[in-house]
Amino acid sequence: MILLALDAATAACSTAVLVDGRVLGRRRVVLGQGHAEALLPLVQASLTAAGLGFAALDAVAVTTGPGTFTGVRIGLAAARALALALARPMLGVVTLDALAAAAPPGARAGRTLVALIAARRGGVYGRAYAAGGAPLGPPAVVALAAIGAWLPAGPLVLVGDGAPLAAPALLARDAVVRTEIRYPDAALVGALALARIAAGEPPVAGTEVRPLYLRGVDTPGASP
Repeated sequence: MILLALDAATAACSTAVLVDGRVLGRRRVVLGQGHAEALLPLVQASLTAAGLGFAALDAVAVTTGPGTFTGVRIGLAAARALALALARPMLGVVTLDALAAAAPPGARAGRTLVALIAARRGGVYGRAYAAGGAPLGPPAVVALAAIGAWLPAGPLVLVGDGAPLAAPALLARDAVVRTEIRYPDAALVGALALARIAAGEPPVAGTEVRPLYLRGVDTPGASP
């Protein structure tokens, strides 16, 4: 299977082309703003690096949130447009799951993995995972003032650009912050999508893939 994966849900913007599970084309930039202008050129660059054209794609995967309202919307709109133009199916991937997938197995051993994405209004988006990778609950929006009570008991490893924000509340906890893992990567978005397809979950029409907004938006560019 030839899969195009996209992510624009956070400050980073990335694309990847996976052929039978191998990443043959991959581009990623951290720009904060300007995702709408950057995303499609990154798609084209990834396809060129893989030596493929749009017609070769079998499916498209995209992060659906949580993240910035604008970024989630841009990524999903681009993925839907490509899927519609090419008559290809899609899969949506939770942004936090893609972020958690970047943690190496050794970092997870004996610890609960927590993926955190910075959100406005004094909060973070978070999801906790068992050492084996299974989610321990649904994605949530958590106030930084309440992060200590929300986090599971026991040793922790935190990833994402929200992890440093949570660190001051965890000085008394056995918590490791992996500061090098800040943003999702489209290559991992694609890997997660392919794993679900291999497990029997079929891709769907782009119109069936919905954004994951954990709260409303009250200013342009604010986090949902």
